[in-house]
Amino acid sequence: MAEHTEGKFKADIGVFGGSGFYELLGKDAVEVWVDTPYGPPSDVITVGEFEGKRVAFLPRHGRGHQYPPHKIPYRANLWAMRELGVKTVFAPCAAGSLQPHVKPGDFVVCDQFVDRTRSRPATFYDGPVTVHVSLADPYCPRLRRLLVAEARRLGITVHDGGTVVVIEGPRFSTRAESKWFSQAGWEVISMTQYPEVVLARELNMCYANVALITDYDVGLADDPSVPPVTHEAVLEVFKANNERVVSLLAAAIRSVEDDPDCGCRKAVSIPGAKWAGGPGSLDA
Repeated sequence: MAEHTEGKFKADIGVFGGSGFYELLGKDAVEVWVDTPYGPPSDVITVGEFEGKRVAFLPRHGRGHQYPPHKIPYRANLWAMRELGVKTVFAPCAAGSLQPHVKPGDFVVCDQFVDRTRSRPATFYDGPVTVHVSLADPYCPRLRRLLVAEARRLGITVHDGGTVVVIEGPRFSTRAESKWFSQAGWEVISMTQYPEVVLARELNMCYANVALITDYDVGLADDPSVPPVTHEAVLEVFKANNERVVSLLAAAIRSVEDDPDCGCRKAVSIPGAKWAGGPGSLDA
């Protein structure tokens, strides 16, 4: 396992996700360990080349799925990616549907989130430097357009936009909670999008989510034959569709172009920082 301090294990594109992505990077991929001021990341980071692009992959829950959603070291994960040079992040996740028209097996490229978590460190700026980052549009619109276009080209049913409500977990919602979220008009429910997307913005990284819909949360009110979600059901649907997730990410990585003028890259600017927009201790 290599140490990132050797300086040659760099990447421009990062992927947070589950199984299936190791094969994408090929046999020449290397494992890189990155120490961070926020403790260790979820796992070693696998860095390799895919069709001329340098890509870093990190399973957000750990390779053995040892981190439940509320215990994922989100700050360490994002910091480690940025220290390797990553500027573009694709973040697929399993998610539930809150609306009948968003069906299991569909993909949603989210454009908004609502935070319903309560115990997660959610910023790099704990003082003495304070930053109020703008999150009116939390997901990179450039990456979102690319993901939607590539999904449609591949024949994947994709929803262009949708609000994901992020719950604390690891439990699923009650019927009352799910009804509340659904009546608010939100489309997707997840446990991992917050604070991941916020931390990416604080590090001036372009970030986009792909939510693979695995279930209807607590079922459908007008169809009692649709049962509430279970952990086993989520895993079954995700495994059955993981190949499509990997295919979409491969297409997006193949097509993505770097854009230093993207607004995401200019979200935070701190005078005197070693890299534009950071807490001041990364070299990039």
